[in-house]
Amino acid sequence: MPVAHAAWSAPPAVVTASALAAVLFAQGWLRLRRRGRRDLADWKRAVLFASGLVVVLAGLVSPIHTIGENHLLWVHMLQHVLIGDLGIALMIVALRGPLLVFMLPPRALGPIARDRDVRAVLSFLLRPRVAFTLWAANLALWHVPRFYIDAIVHPWLHDLEHACWMLAGTLVWILLIDPGSHHRLSVGGRVALAVSMFAAGQVLTDVLVFSFHPLYPLYRGAYGFSALGDQKLAGLVMMAEQLLVLGTFVFLLIRPRLRHARVATA
Repeated sequence: MPVAHAAWSAPPAVVTASALAAVLFAQGWLRLRRRGRRDLADWKRAVLFASGLVVVLAGLVSPIHTIGENHLLWVHMLQHVLIGDLGIALMIVALRGPLLVFMLPPRALGPIARDRDVRAVLSFLLRPRVAFTLWAANLALWHVPRFYIDAIVHPWLHDLEHACWMLAGTLVWILLIDPGSHHRLSVGGRVALAVSMFAAGQVLTDVLVFSFHPLYPLYRGAYGFSALGDQKLAGLVMMAEQLLVLGTFVFLLIRPRLRHARVATA
């Protein structure tokens, strides 16, 4: 029965990576507070980071993972937007400012900062066109039916898929939020990137919603959903999550300008 697959799991790699992220954040947060900069490491930051980490873990260890993998395409889509979009965004928002640097221990930060090859790779990956291209290509590639099904059938490929979602999401959200204040994009450029991401996601949404037959034969319907209804709902999940997350981001980004415009015309 489908309910048998609605189970929790605890992959060692996921648990270890999550614990490491929590420890790194905690030590950076505490270091800043000990230096008297509680304004840069307040409890809101801790709540945001913890919330993001919980969102990612919910996608990887809760029944969302097992149901999405075995029975419902829309739940699998929910997993992907949780681990590659919402959770990542929350954690990067929490790391704005010096906390991003303090999160890494001094012994690790020094060699990384001095390594030209590492800096060159990061600089290349964080070019807006490169980051967006990788994000859009990741979105398209893993939804090609053959690759999508292969990822479900082969656990190692499924793990690689999840890593790709998280890496691609991290790159674009670093550009959107700009936690290190590198100003790679202007405010208008960040809005344009968010709109481009929504447009790319909308292409996938249209394919899933307006197809006349199921595209992924492993999903045959479950829990009262037909295969085609499940597929259409997956597209709507993608659209709704992007509207919520990217829409909220754009609103918060341009809100100061809207306030300024209202004051100027008053």
